[in-house]
Amino acid sequence: MPGDLPMTFRVPNTLALLFFLMVAALIATWIIPQGHFQTEVNEAGRAVVVPGSYEVVEERHRIGPLQLFTAVPRAFAAASDIIFFLFIIGGVLAIIRATGTIDALLGRLLERFSNRPAMLIFVVIFVFSLASSAVGSSGEYIPFVLILVALCRAMRMDPMTAVAMVISGYGVGYGVAAFNQYTVVVAQGVAELPIYSGWQVRLALLVPFVLIAVHHVWSYADRVRRDPAASMVYDSELVEAAEPPRDYPPMNWGHVAIVIGFLLALGIAIWGIARQGWYLNELGAAFLILGLVAALIGRLSPSATAEKFIIGARQLTETALLVGIARGIALIMEDGQILHTIVHYLSLPLGLVGAELSAVGMLIIQSILNLFIPSGSGQAFVTMPLMAPLSDLVGVSRQVAVLAYQLGDGFTNMIIPTNAILMGILGMAGISYAKWLRFAWPLMLKLFVAAALVLVGAVWLGFE
Repeated sequence: MPGDLPMTFRVPNTLALLFFLMVAALIATWIIPQGHFQTEVNEAGRAVVVPGSYEVVEERHRIGPLQLFTAVPRAFAAASDIIFFLFIIGGVLAIIRATGTIDALLGRLLERFSNRPAMLIFVVIFVFSLASSAVGSSGEYIPFVLILVALCRAMRMDPMTAVAMVISGYGVGYGVAAFNQYTVVVAQGVAELPIYSGWQVRLALLVPFVLIAVHHVWSYADRVRRDPAASMVYDSELVEAAEPPRDYPPMNWGHVAIVIGFLLALGIAIWGIARQGWYLNELGAAFLILGLVAALIGRLSPSATAEKFIIGARQLTETALLVGIARGIALIMEDGQILHTIVHYLSLPLGLVGAELSAVGMLIIQSILNLFIPSGSGQAFVTMPLMAPLSDLVGVSRQVAVLAYQLGDGFTNMIIPTNAILMGILGMAGISYAKWLRFAWPLMLKLFVAAALVLVGAVWLGFE
């Protein structure tokens, strides 16, 4: 009718979207029954839930609106390791860029891959997937985001392509992990399986799933190369930034030394994570040392080094806010004692269907639960004590139950807004969660169809 205002819907800012999810989580604690499983300490010294012990809390613990807001600073404290790691990475990369190393490295990479962008996409996704599969790498990829964004822009691709390479490599690697100590080791330990058993099958699955991701990312990147307006993050600023620079500084010995130092710091950190129980605190320390060494090699004064570090850290303030709010969603559900209730009711239908559908059902359940329990090891502690004995009852081997957990946990790491690593990567590239979800959901559909077929085949072939 004349005079009517047009109805438009605009996806909210990612920070606003995450806050709305916090509100939804709070409301859920008022509706969903509160309950819990009993826990016991297993032989490995880990607290796991006791199957069949679920009970509803008689006296409901109500969470008031005020706790929605007190959860925010608590969430920032809970996610402080990732938040401060992001600040450190931003500062150190700014120092390294000031030495000219990143621009020189981009120039050499462009010389090698400028006419082979598909090969670049394959190499990055495969290497990241292999690292996640072998040693559980995830947060270690954050330093590469800005470098890949710059490289993709110079190769007439866009930041979405760069982010897709990182996130799909991380997600696929976790989904079909062969040796990941955060998922495989924990889940098999809880399920009372030999640690690392079945690694040959999972390793064989890595390449097919990597190729699915590569095909999806390259199909999109190729469209953007042919038509920049096809970019999901298209605007005048990005189009201008996508034009390759006219020249890059030459790669001198100082630049080479800094690149070697970067790889050495990353390698030492990965070794420490795998062998010494290190994580983001030690990884951040390794990069701080790298920043100081880079400043010395690049002959930056102490004041210039400090200024560059502050500028780089300041640029990641928005990303740090996203990470903190994302952690707050799970925190509210933990306070509201509804996580175990969700696990309990989701597991009930599995006893009513056949083995093949049960395996696929486990995949679906683990995928849903990853939204509420974004920690891979935490999800294993909560779900595997239930799924392992349940798999015995429905004719699914425990090895298949563990595989269903891995596939559900790993792949959904690529889209769940409660995943702090995901939100950190998106924030560094300046891509909203809504735009990423639009890019990622077709890939997730392909991966889940393939995963369901793998699980059905594993049941038929008696994967033990």
